[in-house]
Amino acid sequence: MGTDQREQIATTYDDFGRRWARGTSPLYEDWALGISQDPEMLARLAALPRAKQQPNLVFAAARWEGAPLSPYHEVRPWLLEHWDRIAATGAARTVQTNEANRCATWLPPLARLGGPVALLEVGAAAGLCLFPDRYSVDYATPSGIRRVDPLDGPSDVALSCRVDGEASVPAHHPDVVSRRGIDLDPIDAGDPDAVDWLTTLVWPGPDHDARVSRLRAAAAIVAADPPVIERGDLREKVTDAAAAAPADATVVVFHSAVLLYLDAEGRREFADLMAGLGDRIGRRVVWLSNETLGTLPEIDARVPAGTATDHRFVQTWDARPIALAGQHGATYETAPFRG
Repeated sequence: MGTDQREQIATTYDDFGRRWARGTSPLYEDWALGISQDPEMLARLAALPRAKQQPNLVFAAARWEGAPLSPYHEVRPWLLEHWDRIAATGAARTVQTNEANRCATWLPPLARLGGPVALLEVGAAAGLCLFPDRYSVDYATPSGIRRVDPLDGPSDVALSCRVDGEASVPAHHPDVVSRRGIDLDPIDAGDPDAVDWLTTLVWPGPDHDARVSRLRAAAAIVAADPPVIERGDLREKVTDAAAAAPADATVVVFHSAVLLYLDAEGRREFADLMAGLGDRIGRRVVWLSNETLGTLPEIDARVPAGTATDHRFVQTWDARPIALAGQHGATYETAPFRG
């Protein structure tokens, strides 16, 4: 294992702590920054496969194995002592942050589509985001709270999102006639062990406590009406999956924090696939994306200089930025892209 690899891992953990966990999960910020300065832990991480080195996975695996939620200097001896168990859990599992509250940021663009909609989520995990029409949402607007309920009335799952403009609040839920997903490792929302793992992936901290109960309630909705989630690579499966949608529906291919798991060549390949998908299948296709800045250069070039993107995805419609969406769906901001 080379020094360069350990330095790269240290940079990843430092960025995770300062850019993503800060202000939202103090414990994970402390753990990430502690590891970024810890040569022994960096050496152990460097011995893992690259895909298994990421903070989200390592921290969740540690908690799954019983790591105390204590400051890094206190938990460090425990991590070292139980490292083999942590590594084994990380090897057997993956990061699939299935946050239903992200649907609050999908509803504004979905509401702009007329007629029936066929949803196709790549990186669907358990499919919790394939049910945006089944959740209630409380939108905090500059003038107060506005509730948007499904057509059949209030849902057992209530999402919440702060928007920076009244126009972002959808007038209605979309008419979803088909739900389909693609994932390398689909999750059964009716499997208690799988749902327990998803809740372990939720970061600790007061900003995230409500996410656990919401996740379990959303999983119950999905388990009662499970969508088709096909196992496979999104680049290989997306064309056939889109072509299988009902003929009279607009196909909406969407994803959150998925392309970051592909290398630059893989992201380019998927973007090119999406650009020509409608023509290939002879259908109207809309591509909605919530990804971090730095995913695709042509999108980055259209984000105004100086725009604050910490804790936010750049939401795009057919590769055109339209909003900043909070990483867990708590905020939706269109101001940088108005005009």
